[in-house]
Amino acid sequence: MKTKTVLQIESKVHVCRAERRLSQQELADAIGVTRATINAIEGGGYNPSLELAFRIARHFGKPLEDVFFVQETPNQESQS
Repeated sequence: MKTKTVLQIESKVHVCRAERRLSQQELADAIGVTRATINAIEGGGYNPSLELAFRIARHFGKPLEDVFFVQETPNQESQS
């Protein structure tokens, strides 16, 4: 049995938004995406492109790793 590490990108966009008291729509308008995109990023259903991740982090004046981080989870795979 092999162990493969699964990388999940997590975000603190909701926390950053709350600190600035911004709505999802206000953030979306400021960085040029839809509110649905912000909602999906915050909900974990969408991983932003590197360019978009940098735009979000820059908007908040934070380093990328303060807004997005990688969660590693071991995943057991059976060999066939």
